[in-house]
Amino acid sequence: MKQIFYLLPILFFSVVCQAQTDSTLQKDTVPAEKSTLTLGVSYANNANYYGMKSQEKMAYVATVGSYHHRSGFSLNGLAYKLLNDSAHFVSAYTLGAGYGFKLSKRLSVDLSYTYTFYPKLSPFLQAANPHTAGLTITHTSWVTTSLGVDYAFGKTNDVFTTLGISKQINLFSLGAKDIVTLTPLIDVTGGTQRFYKYYITEKSLRDSLLGVLTPILGGGNSSGSTTSSQPYTSFDLLSYNLKLPLAYNRASYLVEVACQLSLLGQKAQADPGKLNSFFTASFYYQF
Repeated sequence: MKQIFYLLPILFFSVVCQAQTDSTLQKDTVPAEKSTLTLGVSYANNANYYGMKSQEKMAYVATVGSYHHRSGFSLNGLAYKLLNDSAHFVSAYTLGAGYGFKLSKRLSVDLSYTYTFYPKLSPFLQAANPHTAGLTITHTSWVTTSLGVDYAFGKTNDVFTTLGISKQINLFSLGAKDIVTLTPLIDVTGGTQRFYKYYITEKSLRDSLLGVLTPILGGGNSSGSTTSSQPYTSFDLLSYNLKLPLAYNRASYLVEVACQLSLLGQKAQADPGKLNSFFTASFYYQF
């Protein structure tokens, strides 16, 4: 499986080179999209970081706001509230900006940057790196293929690469102006894991502040998870992911429920080889 990630840089440059050959021919045929404002709310039974999860249970509710200008520029914000966090009104919040453009009729590129504000001793797995810069190339045909590279940095720095394939399936309509869709997505993620060492250090400090409560709750590893001895700096396979979002779409809003199954790689720092499951329910309204 390692060979997949050796081929990713080759795939990346071949896609870019292919796009440059026909972007001039196609750019005038792509109609401009209108500017939109989207607001939403989402529930998740656990926080998900590239298919990995923290040792603590982290169900949350998030509010979402996004403005997308027809030029391709976008601004977005998210606020997270962990349901087991009584110390903070907002457990974390994210601000971001992005720019998307088409290289051809079927090929598009998205650039993004986000900054997440974490409180001190945050239980989020990724709290070491509040900055994330991303690049995603997407090819749309009878299936949608995407290649994404994320650079997360802050107190440590990590690089992640995700290769995915998805297909939107129109199931049925309840009326003349709606449709129910299922969009299966399969992706594979590889990356470094410096963030995990910081997470373990912060978790030990949080547990020490609990004092005598820690042994009562089952010790420092109350979840019974196991940890890999793989170096944090090596680039390894992290997870295989299957996502199944079922959505009800109308002109101005969308209701979606989704489940995700993530099989962790044998070199993942936490629970190597374990199958994680996630569930989300979301509502979005677009102006």
